[in-house]
Amino acid sequence: MNLQILSRFARPTRPARCSRTRFAGPKAWAALIVLGCVGLAAMAQTAAPTLSRTADQTAESAAARATPARPAGLGGAQGAASSPARVAYQIESGLPYRPDSEPDVYARERCKLDVYHPVAGPSVPTVVWFHGGGLTGGNRSTPSALKGQGIAVVAVDYRLSPKAKAPAYIEDAAAAVAWTFKNIARYGGDTNRIFLSGHSAGGYLASLVTLDRRWLAVHGVDPDRLAGLVPFSGQSISHFAIREERGLARTRPLIDDLAPVYHVRKDAPPILLISGDRNRELLGRYEESAYFWRMLKEVGHPSVELLELQGYDHGQMADPAFPILLRFIRQQGK
Repeated sequence: MNLQILSRFARPTRPARCSRTRFAGPKAWAALIVLGCVGLAAMAQTAAPTLSRTADQTAESAAARATPARPAGLGGAQGAASSPARVAYQIESGLPYRPDSEPDVYARERCKLDVYHPVAGPSVPTVVWFHGGGLTGGNRSTPSALKGQGIAVVAVDYRLSPKAKAPAYIEDAAAAVAWTFKNIARYGGDTNRIFLSGHSAGGYLASLVTLDRRWLAVHGVDPDRLAGLVPFSGQSISHFAIREERGLARTRPLIDDLAPVYHVRKDAPPILLISGDRNRELLGRYEESAYFWRMLKEVGHPSVELLELQGYDHGQMADPAFPILLRFIRQQGK
């Protein structure tokens, strides 16, 4: 019974016209009032369980949507593996992805990565994860939301501005991806299922080395071998740190050959763009993502999607985005 019906029953009503002989005295009126109260109580008791069940079902449905399901299997040739809870993992830390002969001391210091991987079992998908920090800060770490999920994670450090200038950090990102293609099989990763992702500046780097072929071509790697790209609030125009290196304000938009949107093409790997709330994001990041999505659609890209996480700002959006990344990996493995 809905609230409108309940309110109709609860609203005081004028008694129907009746003769004095049938309702002649106060006792009769008192009896009528008592019977009416009893009736209303019975109806409320009948309605309450229905409303409660609806609320419970809604809460359970919301909880199911909000709680990421643990993937039953992201590994194996057909995407089948033991439950992640029964798989042991370990981290190999501080692996250099540039040669020991690298002459740049800062590059030797920063160009390292960690590999989080299952100890044994069938080959698994791999996420190359680039940290955020505006290209001026931040350090590599394996996101806790990606641990124990039946995947390998390569967490990458790269040179930072202003100590390094563009395109140094882009070159580093490409070198780390190339290292992953050449080495991840030794850690149980499947070279046919390598995904690039990252938050903010990390999403920008992931997008640029995926869309602009020249960065990976230096290492003899075709970016179309990637299984997918999932930037978290990544810039699609030229990054504001690069604009600042050139003396431009971060609010001055620029699209040149260091902008991922400059290189949109229909034959790029599958792409999922995730943004925070357009009213809470940093420097119009949602609108950048929306333009990136639109231009990819305009050139005929067959598999690109844009998601806006309403209510989450630039920093907060990463937490709810990780389950979406894991779902995307599972979907691409089907």
